[in-house]
Amino acid sequence: MSREEQQRRASSWFSDLQTQIIKSLEEFEKSSTFLRKSWERPGGGGGTMAILEGDVFEKAGVNVSTVFGEFSEELRTQIPGAEDNPYFWASGLSIVVHPRSPHIPIVHMNTRMIITEKQWFGGGADLTPCFPVDQDTKDFHEAFKKACDRFDETYYPTFKQAADEYFYLPHRQEARGVGGIFYDYLNTGSWEKDFAFTQEVGRTFASIYPELVRRHVNTPWTDLERTAQLKKRGRYVEFNLLYDRGTLFGLKTAGNIEAILMSLPPLVQWAA
Repeated sequence: MSREEQQRRASSWFSDLQTQIIKSLEEFEKSSTFLRKSWERPGGGGGTMAILEGDVFEKAGVNVSTVFGEFSEELRTQIPGAEDNPYFWASGLSIVVHPRSPHIPIVHMNTRMIITEKQWFGGGADLTPCFPVDQDTKDFHEAFKKACDRFDETYYPTFKQAADEYFYLPHRQEARGVGGIFYDYLNTGSWEKDFAFTQEVGRTFASIYPELVRRHVNTPWTDLERTAQLKKRGRYVEFNLLYDRGTLFGLKTAGNIEAILMSLPPLVQWAA
């Protein structure tokens, strides 16, 4: 299979998954729908951001993009395969959901394919509840363990540890949430296997997260719980602005600012 065909299949899958996720989240809303906005990157490519502001989801973003061009001098030494040849191609889907209810967990999911002189897949999903529920955490992790085990039984423990290490705020000495899986630079030598695994990660998210929402969508909350939620969102913002690789990659490759920062919640409180 040619590289061009691989690019076409990957970017098409990310777009199809965007449509699927949008549909599943809109089913919880009575009157709100996602607003789509296309954008073009000056250096090549572009994407479509989709943002929902509803009664169940205070802010949900489901963004897809395919961009290409040349890395800056700064990034050439930081990205595998770019030091001698600065050309890159990248396609992916990024999702962040900030529910209105403090009892529905914040969630993030991302899958991507990147090509330089090398080629790889990356992504994962993690859960950030304001009030952790053991059963939710167990079911979320078990869903992704099953997805990983279908391909390699070493994936889940490896990718879980990577998530625990990555989704961590060193300056706070605390985890962002209850973890999930995180993988990057995945290239086993079989593009089909790696692509199939990346698709499975997307399907798993599309299955497990709506289930968690359904469990808590009708649970009432108090003002104190809402305040706790806003403070937890503050931790989320700190991570995304200080440590998130996707945010840094987007900003340093002249991506769409609005799409890059869609992960930030609409309301937040800061706490020591």
